[in-house]
Amino acid sequence: MNITVKDLLDAGVHFGHQTKRWNPRSKPYIFDHRQGISIIDLGKTYVELQKAADFIENLVADGGVVLFVGTKRQAQEIVREAATGVGMPYCVNRWLGGTLTNFGTIKRSIAKYKHFQEMETSGEMAKLPKKEESAIKREMARMQRNFDGILEMGELPGALFVVDVNHEDIAVAEAKRCGIRCVALVDSNSDPTTVTHPIPGNDDAVKSIRIIVDTLVEAVQKGLAQRDSRRAAHGTADVKAASAVMAAAATPVAAPVAEIDLEKIELPANLKDIAVIEGEPVVVEEGTGKIAAKKKPIRAVKKADGEE
Repeated sequence: MNITVKDLLDAGVHFGHQTKRWNPRSKPYIFDHRQGISIIDLGKTYVELQKAADFIENLVADGGVVLFVGTKRQAQEIVREAATGVGMPYCVNRWLGGTLTNFGTIKRSIAKYKHFQEMETSGEMAKLPKKEESAIKREMARMQRNFDGILEMGELPGALFVVDVNHEDIAVAEAKRCGIRCVALVDSNSDPTTVTHPIPGNDDAVKSIRIIVDTLVEAVQKGLAQRDSRRAAHGTADVKAASAVMAAAATPVAAPVAEIDLEKIELPANLKDIAVIEGEPVVVEEGTGKIAAKKKPIRAVKKADGEE
């Protein structure tokens, strides 16, 4: 990470809620209570932020997707800008119940919205009656508001990042039910045990939200860079393997040499001399013209005329 504890202090991450509103389960992350305000331990915040950033970086490097959720007014623009910059899905207008637990229905609704968009683009919608066209446009406006940021999310995300656990309690509950790990900015009035990676800090101040979101966006960017490098390495390895296969296929294979049985070779019947093959004498049988089996090595001798 490129931030320090002093940066967190300057951003006001250490300011919690009033003491009377604090959640006892947040006690491990509370430094002290002063003037009726809970002070968050920035040392522990820094450690938990580092763990969350490493988790997100590894997740994205392995091909996972992080869904950014921040529907409270202070976090909407920050979360939208951050998620759009790294190409991740986000939800900033309203968390639609069942986005995770009933994802099949959500996908069908998104497909329906895209079909309406195609109708509008092709001019088919203009051919419909005015009343029907107006009804479809009203439904499209509602869908645009609800599905903004998740139109391209084809499957369940690998993790959630949430600003304010109390405000996004439905999203956190759905993630827990679906077994999706959750990274959250948790204030002193929230329960950090409801998420897998709590980051104790002020979830109301714009500066505090921005510094946490920017740190996690940096982790996402590092993960994307690692993912691209791995794909490039795999692509190079695949090209080398394909080249080796093509080279092996192009190499001519020598035809096998058939063995020759010398006993089956027929020679002219009038050949009475002894043939010498590869330096070894081979006797030719009279009449048959076949090569006699070698019994013992002999020297090549030419028969004299008239000799029986």
